[in-house]
Amino acid sequence: MRYLRIVFGFIFGLLIMTATETAQTADLENTLYMELKTGRVIITLRPDIAPNHVARIKELAREEFYDGLLFHRVIEGFMAQTGDPDGNGTGGSGKNLVAEFSMEPHQRGTLSMARSSSPNSADSQFFIVFDDVPHLNGQYTVWGQVESGMEHVDQIKMGVSSMNGKVFDPDSIITLRVAADVEE
Repeated sequence: MRYLRIVFGFIFGLLIMTATETAQTADLENTLYMELKTGRVIITLRPDIAPNHVARIKELAREEFYDGLLFHRVIEGFMAQTGDPDGNGTGGSGKNLVAEFSMEPHQRGTLSMARSSSPNSADSQFFIVFDDVPHLNGQYTVWGQVESGMEHVDQIKMGVSSMNGKVFDPDSIITLRVAADVEE
């Protein structure tokens, strides 16, 4: 009987370890590491509310699309916007996405897609909000949340408020990676 308990305990332990490793891998697949000049920002992705946007962000991150892109529009108390290869808010990756609006709140650290007046015009540009901005709820696709490193986002160089947040000599994303792809 004691032998059976030991064997069952060993098998149960292996099952728990396998389940834990699978859960950790799944979490890493839905986590981004954004390196800024002041440190790492860890972002949890939200495929539960924006599966197509999350898939596209991960695809672009894996292509290293975001590396070196500028925070071209930064408004104190509101948000920091990036994701434009042209660096001025007019460019993108060339693939518009159908909106995946939800009532997920735009609260401090939320990542959401930038777009024009057309709901289905989001491409590669996104923003991170500095404070709660409930007037954006239901109008922009939320796809992630800063889990740690918001202090680094807070240090992104601010733009000129009278120029709609235009930043002179802006900071940039050093790298943006899917955590599952990063060896540490």
